[in-house]
Amino acid sequence: MDRFTELPVSLPGVRAVRGTTTSLDTRVKDCYGIGRIEHGETEWWGSGKVWRSAPGCVLLKQPGDVVRHLAHRGPTTYIAVILPPHKVARISGDGKTAVIPQLEAGDERAAPFHRLINAVCAGADRFTLEVALVEAVGALAVISHAHPEYSRPVRRALEYIRERFAESITLDQLADYAGLDKFHLCRAFRRQIGMAPHTYLTHLRIARAKELLRRGDRASDIALQVGFYDQAQLTRHFKRIVGTTPGRYRKSAHDYMHNRVPDLSVR
Repeated sequence: MDRFTELPVSLPGVRAVRGTTTSLDTRVKDCYGIGRIEHGETEWWGSGKVWRSAPGCVLLKQPGDVVRHLAHRGPTTYIAVILPPHKVARISGDGKTAVIPQLEAGDERAAPFHRLINAVCAGADRFTLEVALVEAVGALAVISHAHPEYSRPVRRALEYIRERFAESITLDQLADYAGLDKFHLCRAFRRQIGMAPHTYLTHLRIARAKELLRRGDRASDIALQVGFYDQAQLTRHFKRIVGTTPGRYRKSAHDYMHNRVPDLSVR
């Protein structure tokens, strides 16, 4: 069971939520997020390894990250702050912030992220939040050299899929770019990412479709934009992954954002 409460934020473009969860699922993130565990403990898989998060741990997520929730020791409560992608790109310089998925409680590198979360929770004014946001994103840039524990072929495969998710991709093309034969690439990708390359590609396409639908675009207009053959294929995958049709998602975007808040979780 999941419960979410959206927190008021005085800085446009920044969103925050307090969530409590006991559910176990697999998600591909479609936003930059900074979160902190408040109560409970959770175990999850991401970046090729199992992580254990206790109160005080800071979790850092970026678009395209795969997270598989494995276990909770009681309900897990967290605070999540969602960052506007354009601000992350502008402040970090090149927009590439391959970050460490988790910083333990007491890690000095987590201080800017704690300040941002604390400012949001305190209902700080816009200027205070602007300063905290710049410091937090700057901290992301500082630790961006610490790549997740992916092999070079898998990192290159991720790069290829993320940059061309709306195009028709073949396994031969992917393997050539990654510099590894198809069999070993598929095995390494599944082991390190948690899903097959084609599944990851589909999740990225659905994430982009959700973004366009929340913006108000019609499902009939976006299928080709995100890489699907037609609206029927978009609808089939959308319903399987999101749990509803694109049309219903678009019509009830307000309810999704304020009740289910499907993309704000950084657990």
